[in-house]
Amino acid sequence: MHFYQNERIALFIDGANLYATAKSLGFDIDYKRLLALFRQKGQLVRALYYTALAEDQEYSSIRPLIDWLDYNGFTMVTKPTKEFTDSSGRRKVKGNMDIELTVDAMRLAESLDHVVLFSGDGDFRSLVGALQQMGKRVSVVSTLQTQPPMVADELRRQADQFVDIADLEGLICRDPSARAARTGAAGGRQGAYAPARDGGSYQDSDDLPEEV
Repeated sequence: MHFYQNERIALFIDGANLYATAKSLGFDIDYKRLLALFRQKGQLVRALYYTALAEDQEYSSIRPLIDWLDYNGFTMVTKPTKEFTDSSGRRKVKGNMDIELTVDAMRLAESLDHVVLFSGDGDFRSLVGALQQMGKRVSVVSTLQTQPPMVADELRRQADQFVDIADLEGLICRDPSARAARTGAAGGRQGAYAPARDGGSYQDSDDLPEEV
């Protein structure tokens, strides 16, 4: 993972995609450690986290994560999920944040040297290309260590740098023993989602892919 110390960096995190990637690799992300890692790599201008929320639910399991990130150096970008019924009568939930992430990246581009995209979604290939045409370096963070890989091949090839998140596990993962202790002390399902002052990661099962 190569960065220049004088680079102005911003992180753009596709929440649903990152959660699915970490889950497929079998570890939880410690967002405090994640932020600290990239602060060491250059001049971190912004860290944006994108997620859709099911607002009609009395309790959303991702809310503790949203609250913690919002108070600890991340910029939260959210919108309500939308429910619809497809042609076969199946209920589906839509929570795609691609447009919001793309618009923000283009707006902030003039103030940045290096964009770090946490997503494997091939739809972002055009965004990466546009940023490169503006003279920006773009790193894509996802993984090839799953079957199938979580990153689209066209997105990986377009990026200036591909970072396999599996290689960062020791730097950004949450201590499983700390998670178990915290869950046991709180008791029950809700304890697993309780906000952690030390910046632990959370089970955000409401952070849905585009269609589920």
